[in-house]
Amino acid sequence: MKKVIFTEKAPKAIGPYSQAIEKNGQLFVSGQVPVDPATSKVVEGGITEQTEQVMKNIESILQSAGYSFSDVVKSTCLLSDMSNFAAMNEVYGKYYPENPPARAAFAVKELPLGVLVEIETLAIK
Repeated sequence: MKKVIFTEKAPKAIGPYSQAIEKNGQLFVSGQVPVDPATSKVVEGGITEQTEQVMKNIESILQSAGYSFSDVVKSTCLLSDMSNFAAMNEVYGKYYPENPPARAAFAVKELPLGVLVEIETLAIK
C-alpha cells in the first residue's frame, strides 16, 4: 500500500500530485521548487539561494517520512540554464558530503513559477 507524505515544512503541491509517496521502503519525492513554505513564495535571489531552498524542502519531506539524505539513492536536477550548473552543484554537494547519490542534471526550456531549479529525489531504506 502506498503512503502519501505531507509536511507543512515544505511547500504544498501546486497541482494534482503529492509531496512524496512511500511504498515498500522507497520514498519518491516530487520535484521541489524554491518556494518558502512559510510564505508560499519563490525565494529571492539567484541559483544559490534557490538551490538552498529546494534542498531544505527536500530535507523537510525526507525527515517527515523518517528518511535522511543518507538514504537518497537518486536525484534529478532540472535547471532553466546549464550556466547555473556549477553554482547549483556547489550547494547540492553540501548535502551529500559522503557517498552522494546517482544523479542526472538537465537544462529544460521552462520550470514552474519561472524558477531556476527543480530537484526530485528517490530514497530507499
